[in-house]
Amino acid sequence: MMEKMIFGRYIPGESVIHLLDPRTKLLFVFGFIAIVFLANNTLTYSLLVLFVFLLIILSKMNVKFLINGLKPVLILIIFTFFLQLFFNKEGDVIYSIGNVNIYEEGLRQAIFISLRFFLLVFVTTLLTLTTTPITLTDGLESLMKPLKKIKFPVHELALMMSISLRFIPTLMDETDKIMKAQMARGVEFSSGPIKDRLKSIVPLLIPLFVSSFKRAEELATAMEARGYRGGEGRTKYRLLKWARRDVFAGCAFIILAILLILWRS
Repeated sequence: MMEKMIFGRYIPGESVIHLLDPRTKLLFVFGFIAIVFLANNTLTYSLLVLFVFLLIILSKMNVKFLINGLKPVLILIIFTFFLQLFFNKEGDVIYSIGNVNIYEEGLRQAIFISLRFFLLVFVTTLLTLTTTPITLTDGLESLMKPLKKIKFPVHELALMMSISLRFIPTLMDETDKIMKAQMARGVEFSSGPIKDRLKSIVPLLIPLFVSSFKRAEELATAMEARGYRGGEGRTKYRLLKWARRDVFAGCAFIILAILLILWRS
């Protein structure tokens, strides 16, 4: 599962989504996080699902590959589904399992909230899969440029965010290597009582923290050796430019938002 984790990874490509300006993709993701809450019925959620499926097609990503890479998140989505299903007691009872009742509104909210979570994860994952960490940093810095007037460290913040995203798959790979090394020494992570499983995590966390601090130190040393002194006085090698496809993407987002507003209950 660790090896298949795709959040934070970048997959090179020449699709329409890959070629979009990083600022367009960032604005779309931020806007999508807001408008996904406008959906509150079957029609609006169906519209969101179709739109996200269209994005996957345009990005030329394999749906099976995406689902396999998001399995760790799917476990959390399934947990959210059952949490809403069994603890929401609004509406009529539609099914009973012993002393546990499943209510109509509970089932509805379980489906809608889980689907909302699922769509958000898909869209944010597509952002990292189709955008390099460098262009993502440039896009974030460009969007937050007005904050420089109040002496806000825009460049440093954008760099930290992009490095954090880039290190997610790196840490996952490191965790997988440590787990395999510990399993080769007889440590059991998937069997035995819960108490023993929790104890087995300790020899996993300590080398992971040591490795993380070592990587951070090596990265800091490499940046200092290359003369990095923050964003003050830096020039840009890559210049971001809006293209016609970015305008079309913005229009598509506006149409989606309008339809959600018109079709919501």
